[in-house]
Amino acid sequence: MRTPDHPDFERGRGAASGDVSTRFGLATRDTDGDWRDHMEALDGPPIKLRTTVTEERPKTILTFNKSPDVPFDRSINAYRGCEHGCIYCFARPTHAYHDLSPGLDFETQLFAKPNAGELLRETLAKRKYLPKPIALGTNTDPYQPIEKRYRITRDILEVCLEARHPVTITTKSDRVIRDADLLEELAQCKLVAVAISVTTLDPILSGKLEPRCPAPAKRIAALGKLASLGVPVHCSISPIIPAITDEFMESIIERVAALGVQSIGWIPLRLPHEVSPLFREWLDVHYPERAGKVMSIVRSIRQGRDNDPDFFTRMKPSGVWADLLRTRFRVACKRAGIGRPGFELDCSQFRPPETGGQLSLF
Repeated sequence: MRTPDHPDFERGRGAASGDVSTRFGLATRDTDGDWRDHMEALDGPPIKLRTTVTEERPKTILTFNKSPDVPFDRSINAYRGCEHGCIYCFARPTHAYHDLSPGLDFETQLFAKPNAGELLRETLAKRKYLPKPIALGTNTDPYQPIEKRYRITRDILEVCLEARHPVTITTKSDRVIRDADLLEELAQCKLVAVAISVTTLDPILSGKLEPRCPAPAKRIAALGKLASLGVPVHCSISPIIPAITDEFMESIIERVAALGVQSIGWIPLRLPHEVSPLFREWLDVHYPERAGKVMSIVRSIRQGRDNDPDFFTRMKPSGVWADLLRTRFRVACKRAGIGRPGFELDCSQFRPPETGGQLSLF
């Protein structure tokens, strides 16, 4: 078990380790203890991990899916890896495909697609393209810290606005407010909906769970700001972690409802592939006395498993604990005056964007 005193424990990050996945038979990594002991003796603790970004130039930008569990069939992920470092992030296993650790590598070795806006423009301009809402943030956060420098998400929104193409956004960051001008204009044309996740109201707990996310209060304020601008907003209480964050469900609903948010949902904790051992390790570091109880409840709502990977049931927990959470959620929404509003995005306004600069005039 790694503790905050363990030499491999990295403060300010979500994962407590950087072990490479064994799912694909990759070589494991061993820390050279003698070398680290020598360096600590000479110069103090090892240098902290720094975030690095590798730029990619993909040939396509839209990803299509036929999953029955999600309400969209196409998405864009401008970044791979996420500096937010949420320990529960279901996207962590994707880093294993690149011979990288779903743990610390996922948080520190990022990939960006600077030409995403250009690729989207070319895609939407194709004659046979048929518009349906594009989902942003379905894998990694489109407003993680490096968006401030790259502005890829903003580029995508600018293309969507020009083409009158509907788009949805899921984020854990109040940085979405930086694009309020575009979002307000898109909202006026019924072309956008924004979901912001709030896991807890406790900033200390948030700092452990999602160490580089904006504080919960900032995210709630962002929900209120967007609602005041007329942007359709949804508060996602996700993930709900039994015996860790579920106590905040009613308070979050009450807070965001008071700000005019009329769409709220919840998603239970999911622990696919390498996320399960990483989360168990996180529990051992931060809540060792509660770890057994948490995992017992998690397994009870997942039919005795750490994770349910099956279509139709992976997003729908079962059992007594799941029923209790549903009841609490329903009662809290009723008390707050929140119904079941839906977001109707308009695909009829779509117009292929211009390509080729001045050549498009001829």
